[in-house]
Amino acid sequence: MDPEIKPNSVYTTNETKKILKISDSTIKRLLKKGIIKANKVGGQYRILGKEILRLVSPKAERKAVSAYQKLKKKTKDKIKKW
Repeated sequence: MDPEIKPNSVYTTNETKKILKISDSTIKRLLKKGIIKANKVGGQYRILGKEILRLVSPKAERKAVSAYQKLKKKTKDKIKKW
């Protein structure tokens, strides 16, 4: 059974490699090119689950961005009316 990726959980590079089923060189390349955003803590990378989800599901990210943009516009319009 594949592990469930929790958006707000923090994963190590080894955990991320196992989830994505990729090699050491591939995870290093993804981090170096900024394809996966990560924070370095104590010399090791930490990756948020939402970064992993974004990588495997760009369609989900587009939907989230679209929903955010609509909400932002609605909020701006409401503030202008005040």
